[in-house]
Amino acid sequence: MKFPTVTLDDKYTLDSGRAYLNGIQVLVRLPMMQRARDVAAGSNTAGFVTGYRGSPLGSVDQEMRKPAPISNAIMCAFSRV
Repeated sequence: MKFPTVTLDDKYTLDSGRAYLNGIQVLVRLPMMQRARDVAAGSNTAGFVTGYRGSPLGSVDQEMRKPAPISNAIMCAFSRV
């Protein structure tokens, strides 16, 4: 029995099959999936993710700041306030 090759980026790059994600990873993947749907529909859209210091979801921005494939897929820019 041959097993498929698995990488740590699968949680963000798989188009089909199963990927096991935690809650923060799901919140990062959702804008990626929405962007892909919009591009497929011919729309050039953008999203806006916001929060506050001390938020229980504070690590969402840290996960989005990780290198490709995430930042390339969601076309994000970050600023410090």
